[in-house]
Order: sequence, then structure tokens, then C-alpha cells
Amino acid sequence: MRFKIAVLPGDGIGGEIIPESVKVLNKVGSKFEHEFEFDYGKIGGNAIDEVGTPLPSETLKLCEDSDGILFGAVGGPKWDDMNAKIRPEDGILLLRKSMELFANLRPIKIFPALSSASPLKEELVKDVDMVIVRELTGG
Repeated sequence: MRFKIAVLPGDGIGGEIIPESVKVLNKVGSKFEHEFEFDYGKIGGNAIDEVGTPLPSETLKLCEDSDGILFGAVGGPKWDDMNAKIRPEDGILLLRKSMELFANLRPIKIFPALSSASPLKEELVKDVDMVIVRELTGG
């Protein structure tokens, strides 16, 4: 199978984790005979700096035309002006609204080799394997 992935590194750590995430997806693709086509777009503070908006129309179109979105991060100290009319976080909010997304999925799984690294007691976390659904539309 072939999948088109919109890649949005965004700001800060996004530029560091996205290249590694692409490598992981390529390995997964090799193992399961999938092909990924990665197309990059701008979002967040870097998009504001380059084109004046946190979610350029080209990025939104790219996301709409893709099978999935690989998202990095938005925001950072450079854009921490609470009085700014346009903020990096507006990019992800506009993307969620445009694509009618309403929840985040937050998987939690403790691997046995890492259970002792938890700040919680090992016997409390050793078999944790769950997903938290965080609804985003409430006030």
C-alpha cells in the first residue's frame, strides 16, 4: 500500500523529532510492505515568520489531500507574546477545526524494562496499557 503523509515539523523540537519519525515510518513501511510519500508543509511560528500566517492555505490543502499528518510542535519562546494577534498555536487550532478533528489519543504503555524508571511505584505501573481520549471541543 502507498500512503501520502503531510509532514509538518513546525517549531522547536518538531524540527528534531520529525526526521527521526520519518525514519521510523520508513522502517515500518519496509517491514510491512508499505510505501510512504512525504510532503512537507509549514505551520506555527515558522509559518508566521515566513508567510505571515500560522496555517498557510497550501499547508491546509496538503493535509486535506493526504492520508495522514505527521505533526511536530508549534510555539516557543520566540513567539511568547500573549498580546500578539496571531500566535503559533492558532495553526493547530485552525487545522483541527478545518479537518473536523475533536480528540487527541494519548496511549500509555509501560514496558517491563522501563517500569523501574517511573516515579510511581513499580507495582502500580507494571501492567499499565491504556489509551486516554482527550476531547478538545469542550469549554
